[in-house]
Amino acid sequence: MTITSTIIGVLILAYLLGSIPFGLLFSRMGGLGDIRETGSGNIGATNVLRSGKKLLAALTLLTDAAKGSVAIFIALEFVGFPVAYWAGLAALLGHIFPVWLGFKGGKGVAVFIGSGIVLSPLPGLSMLSVWLLVALISRRSSLAAMAATLSVPAYMLVLGEVYGAVMVGVQVGVIYWAHRENISRLLKGQEPRIGLSA
Repeated sequence: MTITSTIIGVLILAYLLGSIPFGLLFSRMGGLGDIRETGSGNIGATNVLRSGKKLLAALTLLTDAAKGSVAIFIALEFVGFPVAYWAGLAALLGHIFPVWLGFKGGKGVAVFIGSGIVLSPLPGLSMLSVWLLVALISRRSSLAAMAATLSVPAYMLVLGEVYGAVMVGVQVGVIYWAHRENISRLLKGQEPRIGLSA
């Protein structure tokens, strides 16, 4: 197997890992039915939490993050560090555009957290504190998520990780695109606060 075919295989696997809809699976197993029919219609942990099932939401968050981490570990094992960033992007795209759900998935923040912690641990972990701070101040999960994800490439630039910052910046751009409706509501002052339905 050539290095090119190995890279392609790793990226396809990363996409397929990212596309596993854990939020939908857990909500169905927990008796909630199709989580896409309630709240924001999203398959992510935030929408699962709106159902009141905190355990299911926590499991969704952890497994979605694990998708990003596992994709990176596989890439590091088979094709090395530079390509690992592409694997993170592939897993993110799989989560947001899952082939199993008509390419309509989640918004990718948990997957981004999972891959970010492995690729650049310090910025990845600091992202969690940024999310918590912004969430406590604004009471808006989407704003906290966007601020937290944007902090990662900025921190990586400070650390001199230019290639990583550019690649992660692409992922942040995809996440912002997935949050375009949230951004519109934030600008209009209509974005619901944490604890309220969306």
